[in-house]
Amino acid sequence: MAYTTIVIGGGIAGLTCALALHRAGIEATVYEAYDRSADRAGVYLTLAVNALDALRAADVDLRGLGFDTPRITMTSGSGRTLGELPYGTDAGTGAGPSGSGTALTSRTVRRADLYRRLREEAVRRGVRIEHGKRLVDATSSDGVVAASFADGTTARGDLLIGADGLRSRAREIIAPGTPGARYNGLLNTGGYARGITVDSEPGMMNAIFGRRCFFAFTPHPNGEVWWVANPPSAVEPSPAELAAISPQEWRRRLIDLFRDDRGPAADIVRATEQVFAGWNTYDLAPVAAWHNDRMIIIGDAAHATAPSIGQGAAMAIEDAVVLAKCLRDLPAVESAFAAYEGLRRERVERVVEQGRRTGGWKAVHPAASALRDLVMRLGMSHLARTGNDPSRWIYEHHIDWDERVGGVRV
Repeated sequence: MAYTTIVIGGGIAGLTCALALHRAGIEATVYEAYDRSADRAGVYLTLAVNALDALRAADVDLRGLGFDTPRITMTSGSGRTLGELPYGTDAGTGAGPSGSGTALTSRTVRRADLYRRLREEAVRRGVRIEHGKRLVDATSSDGVVAASFADGTTARGDLLIGADGLRSRAREIIAPGTPGARYNGLLNTGGYARGITVDSEPGMMNAIFGRRCFFAFTPHPNGEVWWVANPPSAVEPSPAELAAISPQEWRRRLIDLFRDDRGPAADIVRATEQVFAGWNTYDLAPVAAWHNDRMIIIGDAAHATAPSIGQGAAMAIEDAVVLAKCLRDLPAVESAFAAYEGLRRERVERVVEQGRRTGGWKAVHPAASALRDLVMRLGMSHLARTGNDPSRWIYEHHIDWDERVGGVRV
């Protein structure tokens, strides 16, 4: 169908959505609230194989960005190995998502580089991106959606897709009264260390479940060490309180949290010139309504997940591609929206719940850390013996672009 589409949000979800819609032959304009792109965002993320599979369905190539991250090893704060697994590849064969035809390997990239690649590809395909367009309101009448922005401008289209993240205004319009974000009891910070040697092969993700704080690091092939830490905080800090913490204070706090742990965490933090400004971690309780007439929400706007299993971006990317397929294949916006929700809701809500459970392992009281480590070690040992990874359903998800919604191939 030749729809004209309003996409709210120029992040990963919105840009991927515009690219997938373009491949489906659907016109889209992206409206981003901020007056500039996120090219200077300092943080990084690991795209699991299911995210890469979905990007491939949208015909997006990430070659040249970041580095492969094929495996993850887990240790305790005492230095004891808890287990090692493929990072999102098939636990038995090393293959990618079922049916993808080609093995994939999870990939760690700077978020700014990913934004830049998606935006450049969107511009190359002729997608219009407008900055400084913060959504205020939207209405739907007689098959037309009208969106109004804080700068006084408006936009009209056949449908509106809200890809505007955790604090989504589109969600408030579509599902008023929906509970907002849930604080997960963890903070997030990280950085890039230089001039330090760690006992790990390049690309290996090393997850350390410390007595007081979770820490993960991945050596870049160029010698840098990329890392993230999750200091626990029972009380949710306000944005002002977080902004008042200097990089030097973050460094001091982290080194103190790792003082009783074995391993390189404290040394990596010391070797980091600029520690990221910290932020809170959240997820989202199930949202009762994802769509209303000709407006729909995707990604974090619909189902934000805690970062503990590295699936936030992946779920948004999958959403974008599946929605584009539904709009391509079904005869009406309303039927496409209903099919999309039927294909996505159960999966993403399972991912959100798994992320919430996994995050709980990072925030245990120091007195309970020994019991946690024992349970994890026994579980990982059982997994190694049986090869029955309970998270394989997340990573092996495959989106076949050529298969029409309903099962018929294009």
